[in-house]
Amino acid sequence: MTLDVDDQPDTVGVTVLTGFLGSGKTTLVNHILTADHGRRIAVIENEAGEISIDTELIVSSEEEILELSNGCVCCTVSVRNDLTTLVKKLLARPSPPEHILVETSGLADPMPVTQAFFVDELAGKVGLDAIVTMVDAKHISEHLEAVEAARIDGRAVDQIVSADRIVLNKTDLVEAGEVDEAEEHIRRFNGTAPIIRSTYAKVPLEELLGIGAFTRSERAPFDDAFLEETFVHDTGPGIEPVSIEVPGDLDRPLFDAWLGDFVDRNAADIYRIKGIMAFADQAERTIVQGVRSLVEIYQDGPWAGPRRSRLVIIGRNLDRGQLTADSLLWRAS
Repeated sequence: MTLDVDDQPDTVGVTVLTGFLGSGKTTLVNHILTADHGRRIAVIENEAGEISIDTELIVSSEEEILELSNGCVCCTVSVRNDLTTLVKKLLARPSPPEHILVETSGLADPMPVTQAFFVDELAGKVGLDAIVTMVDAKHISEHLEAVEAARIDGRAVDQIVSADRIVLNKTDLVEAGEVDEAEEHIRRFNGTAPIIRSTYAKVPLEELLGIGAFTRSERAPFDDAFLEETFVHDTGPGIEPVSIEVPGDLDRPLFDAWLGDFVDRNAADIYRIKGIMAFADQAERTIVQGVRSLVEIYQDGPWAGPRRSRLVIIGRNLDRGQLTADSLLWRAS
């Protein structure tokens, strides 16, 4: 599905928090729910979670939503449709959240949850801010080595490949050299997402919220850094980036038709699509953002340099030669 999004109003940012079992997600969420940070944050557990809230901190409770004394709210959902309904309910509250954090199951692929925030029902109301992945410094190398040895996909790989920011937690449980090795191992799957080292999930909120990885904002202007090849992986299960550059202007209808067909045929193998495109008859540059089968396209202001189009597709078993050949068909006549 391709969504054409223009002139979006201000939206509530959404952070998807993922990470393998035992990485420390629950510890981080408990910190957010109980700390005196002065922000109205809604934390949604996308499973029957382990969070235990002291009853003295609960101001009120309405159905599945707990309102806490620090201004945060906590709630639980089980499926994507329920997630959409719950988010709309949170936004309709007298004091809606300033930010929403969704904690996924440790065994879950974060992409289906992430896709929920691209649907029409939530468009213009919430905006995906970033995918944050927590990693257990003591065990992550073991997980990734098993994946590489068997040359198969693994959930830990999905979570790392998807990440816009990575928290390398429990660094106090291993030697300094092992932390370095774990970071190097992570870099083989995700080359540029910032890695934050932590113990007991103690990470400043500004390092996790308001990243702007999916949004056009003054904090995160789109430039060439947005399109850097984020994933460097030569030895594992075929995950790689393909970067395509086309000079001059493109034909928007031809590109849209190609993109829709490509996504329909390859959704299961696509992690992310990112692009800055120059279309004929459109003075502004156009941004393409995608997660699996959902893609949004919107204009993002004037060009600062020469008009050119760059598209990066991050996925599994991509045919670089065919994608390059396809790009020749997008050019405006």
